[in-house]
Amino acid sequence: MGSLRRSQHLIATCYARHLSRLASGTFRSTPAPIRGSWLRQGQFPRGFGFLSSRNQRQRETGAGKGPLVITPVVLLVFGGLLIYALYPEQELRQARLARCQAKKESKSTKDGCQPRNEQTAWSAFASRFEQFSNVTDIEWIKLSDRIVDWIVPDWSKALPGQIRKLQRELSMSDGSLASEIWQEAHDPFIHPEIQYSAKVRVSDELCDEEKEYLARRKKVATAALAKYLGIDEKDINPEDVPTIAMCGSGGGLRALVAGAGSLLATQEDGLFDCVTYTSGVSGSCWLQSLYHSSITNCRFDRMVDHLKARIGVHIAYPPAAFTSVTSSPTNKLLLSSLVEKLKGDPKADFGLVDVYGILLAARLLVPKGELGINERDFKLSNQREYIKYGQSPMPIYTAVRHEIPDVAGKASKQAKEIAKQESWFQWFELTPYEFFCEEFNAGIPTWALGRRFRDGEDVPPEGNDFHLPELRMPIMMGIFGSAFCATLSHYYREVRPLVKSLTGFATIDEMIYGYNEDLEKVHPIDPAQIPNFTYNMQGKLRFTTPTTIYNNEYIQLMDAGMSNNLPIYPLLRPGRDVDIIVAFDASADVRTDNWLSVADGYARQRGVKGWPIGVGWPKSTDSTQKIERQLDAAQADSAEDAETKMEQAQREQKKHDQAKNPDSTKQQHTEQSDKAKHDIEHPEDSDLGYCTIWVGKAEERSSEPPPPTKALTDDSLAWQLTEPSAGITVVYLPFLANPKVEGVNPATSDYMSTWNFVYTPEQVDKVVALARANFAEGKDRIRRCVRAVYERKKKVREDRENAVKKETYRRLVRLGIADKLGEGDHFS
Repeated sequence: MGSLRRSQHLIATCYARHLSRLASGTFRSTPAPIRGSWLRQGQFPRGFGFLSSRNQRQRETGAGKGPLVITPVVLLVFGGLLIYALYPEQELRQARLARCQAKKESKSTKDGCQPRNEQTAWSAFASRFEQFSNVTDIEWIKLSDRIVDWIVPDWSKALPGQIRKLQRELSMSDGSLASEIWQEAHDPFIHPEIQYSAKVRVSDELCDEEKEYLARRKKVATAALAKYLGIDEKDINPEDVPTIAMCGSGGGLRALVAGAGSLLATQEDGLFDCVTYTSGVSGSCWLQSLYHSSITNCRFDRMVDHLKARIGVHIAYPPAAFTSVTSSPTNKLLLSSLVEKLKGDPKADFGLVDVYGILLAARLLVPKGELGINERDFKLSNQREYIKYGQSPMPIYTAVRHEIPDVAGKASKQAKEIAKQESWFQWFELTPYEFFCEEFNAGIPTWALGRRFRDGEDVPPEGNDFHLPELRMPIMMGIFGSAFCATLSHYYREVRPLVKSLTGFATIDEMIYGYNEDLEKVHPIDPAQIPNFTYNMQGKLRFTTPTTIYNNEYIQLMDAGMSNNLPIYPLLRPGRDVDIIVAFDASADVRTDNWLSVADGYARQRGVKGWPIGVGWPKSTDSTQKIERQLDAAQADSAEDAETKMEQAQREQKKHDQAKNPDSTKQQHTEQSDKAKHDIEHPEDSDLGYCTIWVGKAEERSSEPPPPTKALTDDSLAWQLTEPSAGITVVYLPFLANPKVEGVNPATSDYMSTWNFVYTPEQVDKVVALARANFAEGKDRIRRCVRAVYERKKKVREDRENAVKKETYRRLVRLGIADKLGEGDHFS
């Protein structure tokens, strides 16, 4: 057997050597066409070139018949069959790879460059993709057609060819799609931003572009408010117009579809035209990207039609996904983000989140029919076109970075204190104008997103005036919705109710939950990585900036829902001066998660004046004394003092609960889960209804902790909102079941899961109908709320102006200028 294998190897080697000589032109004879008469007689020409003798070839040439050599096409076919039959497949593949590597090294040596051991991001990606393509080919070759037909679906047979086609397009060879993308990346007519360098802006103020937008939006909102409230526009002073913001929760396609229905209802009602800001997390970020695109042209009815046409197919369904990335015109726009990121940055990383983003964009940013795809929809900075005149609300996208301080158990007290000050999550906001982090008080222009920075200035990748194009929307969409990058603690929180419901698993649950602090530090799936614009900027940023970030060239960003599923934080940023926040919450469990109460802690930490204390779903286990202790902790003199007070309050509350009922802890979770499900299914029995409104107090806090803010009733709505001391108004609209819309229930409908990526047109219609019905339940209260805030601002302005007039009058009287004798008095 071994001698047979060696003989086959020898024959194939000799044949391959002769074949290579023929292909390289070492034979002196020239190929001639095969004569038709031979084919008609069923004969082959005499001799295969290297099998015929030299005398025979000379006789045929001398006779004038020409060289009897078979055409290269037929020769290659027969040669390939012979090699395939005799030569071991694995050794042939290894020989081919070795020959390609030798050619690359030979070329680099001729160019005067030494071969480098270190791979760039692009070469590493190309190598991995080549290996993946080879493995795919091998696996399919080993399976017979009968087995393939029996095990796998018909569409899977085309996958090896599609993968190989995609590999060729990304090969960077002349004429490939990747080569064309990289050439266009250097074209300033296609990417104007590559002509400009960027610097980090360090400031606690809004950027100039946003300030200009606010001035223009105020004029548009004034006209919209007049129409919404039925007031003559001439009677409205722009200073009296309240700044209204809307925020949408995370929740994947559920949040996207429900948010589209809710905002469609506000657009039809006229409220949306009065809005200045919108903010989103996860699926609500996808909603904003669609609204500010050529697909919808800022119309939610078009968005609903687009969703019905596009999300009926799973984003990862191979035939549709491969068609999008291998066929024109979609492939170029979808793959540009990959090529520009990896070719432009040798240290860049391309992971699961990036692939996820490309698949999302292939479904959401591509219209039905695919021919109407617009390249301007693939850059976030291009959304300035939809807001530059103030004609639409400004979108705010969100992402978070998870800061995990490395503090050992025996670390010094000072080190632990520093670790406490470094936030677990740093919030990053993206607008069409700026990519900014409030914790750092620093940001960069959105069109510079994706560039490397050092000491506050961008670093050209090629050492000249060329700068990278802006990071594309597919990558950003993956970051916005990367909930699967959650920590192990988040993952266990999803399955914990199931574990606790199993008999005998209570002990296991307690053991796992006891390690929750450790689980919060582990991400099974790496978040997306982008360049860190604060790299090497020690001593130039806000004191709240984590000290570790200065030494990292890259930062990892993920779904902001890991921190808070309602993007309220950016709306509280100084300078935006939001008066009314309308929050649409389509979270998986609106009551148990209680994201409004999470924002309460942020407001206390940042010292936000006017935020209503204690907003959110009431907790059945929270006593008034416990709430007061938590508020008192926020007023502590130092972080250490606050933590001590909080731990003491928690211990006392725990002792009180255990003394009252030893099994209360186990029953608590079950009761809360059951009540939360009941509240979603039956809003009429819940603590909060379809529309709940709170209002804070604008005055300074006293040393005594204020009582929790109560939700406003219809009777108290007008007078509490019109009080001069009233602060920020929060309007909360959870996504609940509604008896007016049958067949859809957020708590029980399977397709409403966060991890579902397929909605039929009928399901889209049901979700949209439910969202619109829920808004209709509270739209009258919202209108009265907006009117009350407008009246309050008007009264405050008039009182201020009257006070100024009185002060001016008194000053003139003191100067003897006003009220002279004979000028309007009763003696004249």
